[in-house]
Amino acid sequence: MGGKIQIITNIVASATTNIITNTIPAADQQIAQTNEFMQSAVATNLTEMFPFLETSVLDNTILAYIASLLILILGITIVLIVHRIVLHRIHRIAEKSQTKTDDFIVQLVRKDLLPFLYFGAFYLATRFLILNKFIDDAINIIGVILICVLLVLFISSLIRYFLTNWLIKRETDEKRLRTLKSIVPMVNIVVWIIGVIFLLDNLGFDISAVVAGLGIGGIAVALAAQAVLGDLFSYFSILLDRPFELGDFIIVGDLMGTVERIGLKTTRIRSLSGEQLIFSNTDLTKSRVSNYKRMQTRRVVFGFGVVYETPLAKLKKIPEIVKEIIVSLGKEAVFDRAHFQKFGDFSLDFEAVYIAQTADYNRYMDLQQTINLALFERFQKEKIEFAYPTQVVNVNQMGGKK
Repeated sequence: MGGKIQIITNIVASATTNIITNTIPAADQQIAQTNEFMQSAVATNLTEMFPFLETSVLDNTILAYIASLLILILGITIVLIVHRIVLHRIHRIAEKSQTKTDDFIVQLVRKDLLPFLYFGAFYLATRFLILNKFIDDAINIIGVILICVLLVLFISSLIRYFLTNWLIKRETDEKRLRTLKSIVPMVNIVVWIIGVIFLLDNLGFDISAVVAGLGIGGIAVALAAQAVLGDLFSYFSILLDRPFELGDFIIVGDLMGTVERIGLKTTRIRSLSGEQLIFSNTDLTKSRVSNYKRMQTRRVVFGFGVVYETPLAKLKKIPEIVKEIIVSLGKEAVFDRAHFQKFGDFSLDFEAVYIAQTADYNRYMDLQQTINLALFERFQKEKIEFAYPTQVVNVNQMGGKK
C-alpha cells in the first residue's frame, strides 16, 4: 500500500513539473504532454499494477483524469492554506498596526487574487487533459476575461484607495469630501474602458480601427462640446488646486459671496444681498479670486483730516494719540504706523495703519468703531476739530458799490 501511495505521489510531482514547464494552451501540445506522461516509467508501472487505468473515456485515460483531479485538489488545498492560515495570520498582524495600508493589501489579496488562484488551479488541471477544441478555447477565453477583469478591479482598487486616503488626510469638511470623491467614479470609468480595449485585443479582435474611431469621435465631441469640456477640466482644476472651498467667502471682480456648490459645469455663490450668483468654472479659473475665508489677519488703513487752523503742537501730537488708542485694544490689534500724510483741499490729512488679528469682518468693524469713537473723544478733549468739506468765498467791492 505504501508503494502505491509513493507511485501516486510521483505521478503528481511529475505532472506538476510538466505543467509548469509547458504553459502554451495549444491542443497539439496538450496531446504531446499527455503522451509524454503516459509513456513515463511511473505511468507504465502504475498501469501494469492497475490495468483499468488505461481505459480511455472521451479521448483521455482514467489515469489522466485521476492525475488532473489530484492536481486540482492540490492546487485548491494550497490556495485554502494561503487563505485560511497565511492571510489570516497576516490580517491579525495588520489589525495591530496603526497604518491602514496593510489592511488594504490583505483585503485586496482576498478579493482579487484568490479568485485568480482558484481558477489557476483549475486551469492547470485541465491542461493535463486532451480537451475538445471548443472546450479548450472556452477555457482560454474565460481565463483571459477573468485575468482582465481581476486586473481592472485591482488597478481600480489601488486608485480608489489612493484617492480616498489622500482626500481624507487633506480634507476634513464632509461636503468638500463628498464633492472630491465624485472623481473616483470617473476614474473607474476610464480604467474599465482601457480594460475592455485590452481584453478585446487579447481575444484577437483588431482594435486599431476601434481606437482610431474613438480618436476621431473624441475630436468631434471635443469640438462640439468645447465649452462644456472646458468647464469640466476647470472643475478638476478647482478640486485639485483648491483656490476656494465650500463655505469660503470670495470676491470675483465686483461680485462677492459665499461658495455654496461646486458643480461639474458651474459654481454657485450666495451674495451678501441674498441672490445666488452662478459662475462657469472656466470663468473662475481665468479670474482673479480673492478668498477672504483663508485670511488670518487683516491690514487696515484708515484716514481722517483736521482743520487747517489746528496748531502745530497739536498736529505733532495726533500720531501719538492714534498709537495710544490702537495699543489700548490689546492683542486684537497691532499698531503699524500713523503719519501726517498730506495737505488736502480743505483739511490736513492723516493716515494710520494697524493689523487686526482676526478674519471676522464683524469683529474688524467693531475694532474700527472703537478706534473712531476713541479718536472723537480724545479730539474733543484736546480741542482738535475734524475737517469737513468747506469753501471760502471772497467778495471784493468795486467802486464802493455792492
